[in-house]
Parts: sequence; structure tokens; C-alpha cells
Amino acid sequence: MSSLVYRINSIVSRLLASVPVGTNLGLLYLLWMLLSGRLLQSRGALIPGLADMGLSDDAVRRSWAALCYGKWQTSDLLSDYQQIVGEEGRWQAHRYGSRCCTATSSSTMWEEGRWQAHRYGGYRVLACDLVGFFRPRLKECPTKHYLSAAGKALPAIPWGMGARIGSVGGQRLAVPCLLVRSEPTDAGEEDLQVRLLKQTNAQMAGDELIVCDRGFPLKQLQEAAVRRYVVRAPLNFTARRAYLPEYKGQGRPPEFGESVRPLSRKDKGKTIEATLPDRTETWQIGSAEQPLIVWAHFFDNLVRSDQKPGAATFPSEAGNGDLPLRTHKGPAFRGSSASELAASALGPRPAGDLSGPLADRGAALDG
Repeated sequence: MSSLVYRINSIVSRLLASVPVGTNLGLLYLLWMLLSGRLLQSRGALIPGLADMGLSDDAVRRSWAALCYGKWQTSDLLSDYQQIVGEEGRWQAHRYGSRCCTATSSSTMWEEGRWQAHRYGGYRVLACDLVGFFRPRLKECPTKHYLSAAGKALPAIPWGMGARIGSVGGQRLAVPCLLVRSEPTDAGEEDLQVRLLKQTNAQMAGDELIVCDRGFPLKQLQEAAVRRYVVRAPLNFTARRAYLPEYKGQGRPPEFGESVRPLSRKDKGKTIEATLPDRTETWQIGSAEQPLIVWAHFFDNLVRSDQKPGAATFPSEAGNGDLPLRTHKGPAFRGSSASELAASALGPRPAGDLSGPLADRGAALDG
């Protein structure tokens, strides 16, 4: 038998070490069924997939019972998985900046000597998003999830996932730390997103920030009281100034701040120009041998387009998006309950300086 099989079996066994005896063996069979691809061949049917592994009828029933009635929690398995990854000593937090610090969190994964954390402006990235298990042939499926390849939402069972982003041997790797499933009372994916944000925010360490895609509106993050975040915005994103414009002496006094549009767009064949930025900054990332110059327009002290001055403010930025990486192609906005993220992330840097918060912040926008 291949040494890789023994290696996988050792890791899976360590993952289930804290599960009660009997249940751990049943879950071991289930995980091997998933890894072998037999669940795909059985089209999601557990018992046929387990039977195809050559198990006896009693072993198949015990494995099915372990899944349905066993005493185990997904959160415990995820915590054990993070510990195993940390003890391997191969995983490093994902980064493009150059500043490096040793993490000091109490979790075993971050203990000194086992894991070196690379940070963006002093923070590690905790990504969260929705994942859909598509069931196109499931009749009367009550939920859907958008599939970019199809260009539309298809019948699916959506899950919320939180993960710490890193890499092993140059390969990007997300280490899951949170799974949130849909509830029967959910009216749509919005309810699942709010629960995911709240639970991710509760799990976020003091040196982490949440990174989301444009599927998470700014209003959701603010209502979920997320402490620190970087979010990709839609291409037609607009906001308002956090202060009122000067009254011109005629008509009704203004109640909203001036509209801010980071990117230009077209409407009915006419171009709507972008708002002039408050400032433009450039910085350099990469290496001295292969430097990459990045620029971004910044808009400070904004509120949502539906809010009046006095609401919670946030900065927004629109960059060139020309990095040979998976960068955002639209504006991004950041938020922090104490504004420490903005304070640590901003500030000009010499063109030849690859260290410090600006280089880190440029990477954090990519996530």
C-alpha cells in the first residue's frame, strides 16, 4: 500500500482522536468514503457509498449511525484540524508584504516556535464566504446559490465558511475554522450571511481582520457589528460624504452628504465620471528584483449612500488592479470599530521600501 495512504490515515486518525470510541471508527469510514470519491459515484447516497468500500452490513449501519446520532461537533473537529496543521510546521499565513511577526494567540496553532505569522498592517486575514453544494436534480430544492460558470443561481444547499488563508510550499491553502449551515427558518442567503458574519466576528482574534467578497454588502457588516473588515465593493459602488455640503442660500437645506463614486461608469450610453479622490498613494510590493508598483485613489470619511452625516464612517479605495495576482477590480472599503486598521495601514512609503504597513495593506486588499 502507498505510503501516502498511511500518511492520510494517520492524519485522519489524529483528527478523530477526541471523538468517543465507536463513533470515531464510524466517522473514519465516512471520511475515507469522501476522500475516495465514492460519494460522487453514489450521487450523495451514504449507505451505497459505504457499502462500495467493501464494509460489512453491520459496519455500514454503525457508520451511518455515527453520523446521525454520534456525540461529536463539527466545531471540535475544525479546532483539532487547525491544531494538526499548526503542529506540522509547514503552513504560513498568506501574504505579499514583507513584515513578519511571531503570533502570540493562545491557540496551539499559533504557539511560538511552530508557526510564523506574516501580517498585513499588523493583521492576519480571516476570510468568510458562502459555499454551495449544488443539487441540480433535487426536486423542489428550497435554496439556490449563484454559480459563475452558469451565470445564474442554481439549486444548492448553501453553507457559510470561515477560513484562515495561508500557503504550504507556495500553494495557497485555506484552513477552515468555522462552518455555518442554513436553518429551515432562513428566508434566503442573507440570513445565513448575517449569522456567518456574527460567528466569524466572535471567533476573530485581536490580530485578525475579516475579508469578504462583494456578496456581503457594507450594511450587513455594520449591522453585524464586525470589528475589522476589508470588503470588495461592486463596480457601481457609491457612498456619501460624512458632512453636509455648504448651503447655497436657496431651496431646502441639504440633509445628505455629497455623493461619491470611486469608479466611472456608463448609464444609457452616457459616461458618469468618477469623483475626484481625496488623495492618491503609490507603493511598491514584491521583491527588489521584481518590484510591483501599485496605486490607489482614497476617499475618506464616507457613510453609506442611504445614511446621513453622523452615521458610522469608513474609508474606500480604488486601485489599478494590474497585479499579476487575483486582485479586486473595483473599489474596496475598510472598517474598524476603533479605526486602528486605518491608522496602521495608511502613510506614504519611499518607492524602494518594500516593508511596512503600506506593502502589507496592498496585499490585504487581495485577500
